[in-house]
Amino acid sequence: MQSILYSFIAGTSTLLGALLLMLFHAPGKKTMAVLLGFAGGVMISLSVFELMPEALVLGNMRTVIIGFILGCLIMYMIDRMIPHAHLSVSNDLDIENKKNISMDLNPILRTGYLVFFGIALHNIPEGLAIGAGLEASPAVGIHIAIAIGLHNIPEGLAVAGPLRAGGMSMPKVILFTLGAGLMTVVGTIIGILVLDISDALISALLAFAAGAMIYIVNDELLPKANHFHDHLANAGMISGLLLGFLLL
Repeated sequence: MQSILYSFIAGTSTLLGALLLMLFHAPGKKTMAVLLGFAGGVMISLSVFELMPEALVLGNMRTVIIGFILGCLIMYMIDRMIPHAHLSVSNDLDIENKKNISMDLNPILRTGYLVFFGIALHNIPEGLAIGAGLEASPAVGIHIAIAIGLHNIPEGLAVAGPLRAGGMSMPKVILFTLGAGLMTVVGTIIGILVLDISDALISALLAFAAGAMIYIVNDELLPKANHFHDHLANAGMISGLLLGFLLL
């Protein structure tokens, strides 16, 4: 029960990121560029600085490469199955002047769903890590839970930003953000139920999550962010990347 409590506290910290987003009432093009770029930066940071190195520690290079490629392939298949309308560069969105923008924002909302999926997927092995840490030592488990809770705050903003920019109501954004965070608890429960989860499997899951998130960033987040405002998109991406790195 102690591990579930720690993972619950760590997971629900994503709500702090969603609450920060409440400062943005009606995101315009510039705000969306920053939000999407920030989400991309956070996901790159998590993948490159945390997930991949940890996967290599727990497994080997072959496991990491296979897991990473599988993550990319699964996201490619999901991307092919989910209908989407790409933003047209020749027909830029003018959010401030258009009265009916729900159709224009559909691609952004779709991106938000994919970000939600990527962050939720990555939180499952994090829940496993909390449980494994508590098995080794209560102090180690608490340390891992605190670290995960801290970097779940920008993750919450990364999930909430695209969803809110896509036109989702704030109560639904909060629910989705909370859901992504609570996948940490799901990971911990899986670890409790399946006592013989190997380090190699956790390694593969971490690399899989990294591959999925990198695919989402390159295919969805950064192209859309740059479409709205390339310089602000870069500023958001750099900010998200640095914040994710500092909270490791």
